[in-house]
Formats: sequence, structure tokens, C-alpha cells
Amino acid sequence: MAIKTGGKGDVTHKKDQNETEICQNYITPPLKAAGWTTPTQIRREYYFTAGAISVRGPLASRGKKKFADYVLMYEANLPLAIVEAKDNKQAVGAGMQQALAYADALDIPFVFSSNGDAFLFHDRIAAADDIEVQIPLDKFPSTAELWTRDRAWKGLDDEATALARQPYYEDPQGGGMEPRYYQRIAVQRVIEAIAKGDRRLLLTMATGTGKTYTIFQMIWRLWKARRVKRVLFLVDRNVLADQTKKDDFKPFGAAMTKVTNRTIDKAYEIYIALFPVHFPIHCCRKPISSRSTARTTKS
Repeated sequence: MAIKTGGKGDVTHKKDQNETEICQNYITPPLKAAGWTTPTQIRREYYFTAGAISVRGPLASRGKKKFADYVLMYEANLPLAIVEAKDNKQAVGAGMQQALAYADALDIPFVFSSNGDAFLFHDRIAAADDIEVQIPLDKFPSTAELWTRDRAWKGLDDEATALARQPYYEDPQGGGMEPRYYQRIAVQRVIEAIAKGDRRLLLTMATGTGKTYTIFQMIWRLWKARRVKRVLFLVDRNVLADQTKKDDFKPFGAAMTKVTNRTIDKAYEIYIALFPVHFPIHCCRKPISSRSTARTTKS
């Protein structure tokens, strides 16, 4: 649908439209005109939480799910921008504070608010005098423009960029799980740090947040990019080793093995082993507080 502009009657009509109609008639068209595609890059009503759990005595309930009106992806699992929409009775920047809160939670650098008249653009990585500016509907930045800004700010050269863009594992049969927003953030920050030369990183995650799946996605991307040749994944219980091999690490297939009898077969690339097998508990000065860890090597 063409973007509506012009006379007084048109403006009055716009103010009668609800938020969904403003999105359809005045926000989505400029995004597509700037080169953003659906549904791969333009994600509408992007839910990223299931709602906070409240417990009162024996009863439990969930709060409202959080979602952004638009999340714009450079490619799968690489979000670049959030667009928060409001109806035309409100100001262009009426959705900015909400959008900034979502951008902070989702680790997204570029934030937009619109009521269908224009876009208010907030650049979270810009210099202090260039943070926020209003832009016309037909001047929405392209995918390449925002990606170039983000890449420059992160200091990614061509080689580092290639690793930062290495795809996540996706189930070839479809229907596989998508990383939760905090898992995606953890994976991407680790991958980008390694891409820029960091060799020692510590990632702390709470129980029940999907540590094994998160580590799997890190290893998968590094392995597919040939940045690591062998990976040692350590757990502290045999049942965890078997569960990891059967479930989260299953896509590694024939490249993976479980270390038994302290024997490492160099024909494999992904190794799962018990922590005490390689590092006896008595050698540690402090109690082991993490259930699993992963080590990678290029040799």
C-alpha cells in the first residue's frame, strides 16, 4: 500500500486509524522501500518474554508478555533495530522510552519511534551530539547502512565480520527452537570477542537458563567457521554427558564422542568428558560451582 501524504483530509483520516493500521499503512511501507524484507528481516510483534511469574500462596500466574512492535534483523539472530509504533494522536517520539527499554534488554543498537508522520531515530552507539534525530518516512536507513555503523562501532574487520555472521544451527527439518533473547546475546558477545582475538572468556548463567544449548550454539558456529579444530566439553556427572550427547549436541553427529577410560581418539573433533577424569577434584582449592564448561583448541 502506498504511503499516504498530502492534504488536510488525509491527515484527518490518519488520526482516525488505530496503531495496527498506522503500522500497515505508514510504517511498514517505508521499511520495505528502504530494502528491509519480510518476514526474514522485518519481525512484527516480536515477543521476547513469556511474562513475569507471580506467586501468592499456592497460586501462580504470569504477567503480560513483552513484545516489540518491530524488530529489524540484518539476518537471522542478528537484530539491528527496534521500531515502536503509536497511533497518530500521539507524538512521533511517544514510543521512544518503551523502545529504549526493549533495546536495552535485547542488546539492539538502533531505536525508532513513529506515529506515522515521521521517525524519531535514537542511535545508542553514536557520539553524544548525534544520538537522536527526526527523519522523514522516506529516509529510513537501509540494512547495509545500519550494519555498517554497528560493525564500525564494534571494530570488526572483514575476517571478524565473517565469524560474527556465521549462522546459528537450525534444524533442517524445521520446528527447532530459536535461541532465547539472553542466549542470543551471550552467544553473539562471545563470538564477537573471539573474532576480535580474545582467547579467555567467562560466561556465567543461572540454573535453568539453557547453558548447554547456549554453549552448543557457540561451539557450532566456531566449528563451522573452522575457527576451532577440537573442542572439549566437560561435565561433572555421567548422566549429564549422556544427556548432552543425546540432546543438545546431537547435530555434531559422527564428529562427536564421549571420552571413556581416559582415552582420547583423535579421529573426533567434539569431545564430551567427565571433569574428574582430567582434573581430579582434590587438586582444586575451591569447590566447583559450575555443572559444565567447555574448552576449545585450534591445535
